[in-house]
Amino acid sequence: MLLYSFKTFAQDIFLPDSIKKNIEATPINIRLKIDGKLDESIWNQAKEITDFVQIEPNQKEPANQKTVFKLMYNADYLYVGAIMYEPKGKRALRVPNLQRDFDYNGSDQIGISIDGFNDERNAMVFMANPYGSQRDLLTFDDQVFDTDWDGLWRVRTSRTDTAWVAEFAIPWKTLRYQQNKEAQTWSINFFRLRRMTNEQTAWSAVPRAFSPSRMQYAGKLTNIQAPPPSPNVRVQPYILMSDSRFNGSELYNKKDGSSVKIGGEIKWAVTPNTVVDLTYNTDFAQADADRQVNNLTRLSVFFPERRQFFLENASLFATGLSPIDDFYGGQQIVQPFFSRTIGLSSDGRPIPIEAGFRVVNRSLKSNSGLLYVRQREADNSLATNFFVGRYSQNIGKQNRIGGIATWKNDALNENITGSVDGFFRVNESTTINTMAMVSEGTGQKTGYSGYYQFYHKGIKWQYWLNQSIVNQDFNPEMGFVARPNVIENTTGFYWLNRGKWLPKFIRAFEPGAFYLNYYSASTGKLVEEQWNTNPIWFTLQNGGAFGVFTNTFYQLLDYTDGTEPLSFFNVNIPEGKYNYNRFSVIASTDPSKKVSFFVNAETGKYYNGDLTTISGNFTIAPVPHISIQGRFANNNYQNLGVKNESGNNQLYTLSGRFALNPRVQLIGFYQHSSISNFDVWNIRFSWEYKPLSFIYLVFNQRGYDDFRTQLSNDGLRRRVMPEQLSRQNEQQIITKISYLKQF
Repeated sequence: MLLYSFKTFAQDIFLPDSIKKNIEATPINIRLKIDGKLDESIWNQAKEITDFVQIEPNQKEPANQKTVFKLMYNADYLYVGAIMYEPKGKRALRVPNLQRDFDYNGSDQIGISIDGFNDERNAMVFMANPYGSQRDLLTFDDQVFDTDWDGLWRVRTSRTDTAWVAEFAIPWKTLRYQQNKEAQTWSINFFRLRRMTNEQTAWSAVPRAFSPSRMQYAGKLTNIQAPPPSPNVRVQPYILMSDSRFNGSELYNKKDGSSVKIGGEIKWAVTPNTVVDLTYNTDFAQADADRQVNNLTRLSVFFPERRQFFLENASLFATGLSPIDDFYGGQQIVQPFFSRTIGLSSDGRPIPIEAGFRVVNRSLKSNSGLLYVRQREADNSLATNFFVGRYSQNIGKQNRIGGIATWKNDALNENITGSVDGFFRVNESTTINTMAMVSEGTGQKTGYSGYYQFYHKGIKWQYWLNQSIVNQDFNPEMGFVARPNVIENTTGFYWLNRGKWLPKFIRAFEPGAFYLNYYSASTGKLVEEQWNTNPIWFTLQNGGAFGVFTNTFYQLLDYTDGTEPLSFFNVNIPEGKYNYNRFSVIASTDPSKKVSFFVNAETGKYYNGDLTTISGNFTIAPVPHISIQGRFANNNYQNLGVKNESGNNQLYTLSGRFALNPRVQLIGFYQHSSISNFDVWNIRFSWEYKPLSFIYLVFNQRGYDDFRTQLSNDGLRRRVMPEQLSRQNEQQIITKISYLKQF
């Protein structure tokens, strides 16, 4: 009966075509000049790939604007040429900035999804916008994404009064395909987003609930005479020079000084399935500094990984529970492995990494990986070894089971975490994700965690049911747990309505609701409950949105079990039971326009006081080469905490991107938080002087007041008197040069 229900709800998703579209690429014997013009006469010999159909807004209907792709190849490259006809000319193109890995929803773009193994599960995706910015990623089952993977390939573009043109050169060494000397068949799809009308189209039809990397729906590239895959090596050494200055940083015993460091990485594609990465004297100076955030929940903040070595193949190791999106799928995050536990302290300060290696194997039947990193002794941390092993077995065409194990050890302690997990696709739009975990360590009791996450994403409905448990002894020192010692239960739905009754400027009416609670895993007490309704949510045709939310909370704060006292804005919240309601309004405009904004206004009771929060961002992008963004959050609280305190907390950020072209850019941001009087500057000049070879000039500065704390007799953590504060100032200038050579 339950399976029948799944099939009933899935009927709004059309099935892949039984007879696939197919194309052939044209072999050539010359090397093309990549200039984005397609003016070489040999392009006329290539077959045209056209007849695109809509994904959004009206799936399977013919595209409103013509798109043409062409494929050619020689012994070194797969060439992709594309012409995107645009009747309104250059003025119709929308490109807010020239960053690599640009925002998927904010820019005109085209892309190609390639499944060289033809298993209809894996894909390499290469994308470009009209000004030549690149975006690339690896996907698995259209459910796991390596969005930070950077492949070695080139694209150039040009713009005319009737179309924009793109020309790709993708080396065979970058692609992954079968080790077969005979002619091959690949799964392939082409897609385009025309941002002026927010219309997404594809060559082979895909339901709008999925992305164009859902390779079950792709067409076929037949008779491709790809050269036999050969082992290829990518070497990327670097030299880094830095100068650091500290003032008032006695907390960390930092000293002024300059240094020179040499290191680098080697990537060896042993086979099309197996890649080995080696790193020595790892450096991450090109990464952005972490932004401060306002956390108004009882969950720990999950900061994303920014360091390139750990971003490679991150999706293979990053299995675990996480929200499906901002507004649904639960709030708990449980990951047995989180790469930021390596080489970074709990407050984000770098700890030197001596060396490491990673080996990853992906095949039709299984995926596996092994990661080892040696972290040097520094400050208060001992030299530490980090091991991670991952294996997953594909079952049928859309399911898999697997496991992941981590081991962290130093001279005094060790911690081990083991997990088994499964992913099951009940039908095209319904999935079940589940995992069981156990942890042990020196001086620690055995801890347990587990979850299942049921999720349906259709065209008319989205709904989910999650349950998870993290007991009080579960401690994955190489992982991340957003909220320990809890049992989370959550369920909810969204109705996706595109009725003819809607005005033309509205694409969809999507009301919804969800329920969530947390029980203490050790006592069984209900410690938090949320009832959330979203009676109004309109998605606009131009990509903007408007919505109204109501939230009803129950909170139990009990510090007698050793729980750390809860504090917001440096205001301690007393023990007790709290019932309160909050209301919010969210509005956003078209993110592709020269001026756009997002705003969230929220008000209501908050524990024993009142809280009004106004947050959002605005973007000004007069031309693609210049983009300025401001983010702000103002929290006004009244009669809050033990002393019924009132006040304002501000957090704001100003950032900018100034680009000569996609390869030469100046990027920076300034951020201020009124808590701890925190200020941070991060300014970075980046020149990609050849593909994936960079020169960086980086300036970092941060300052904050050291609010030293102490426990008072009532068990609450108090700040010391202002005259006991110490201002901490840190400044760093970095020059880094890297060079990539592929053999």
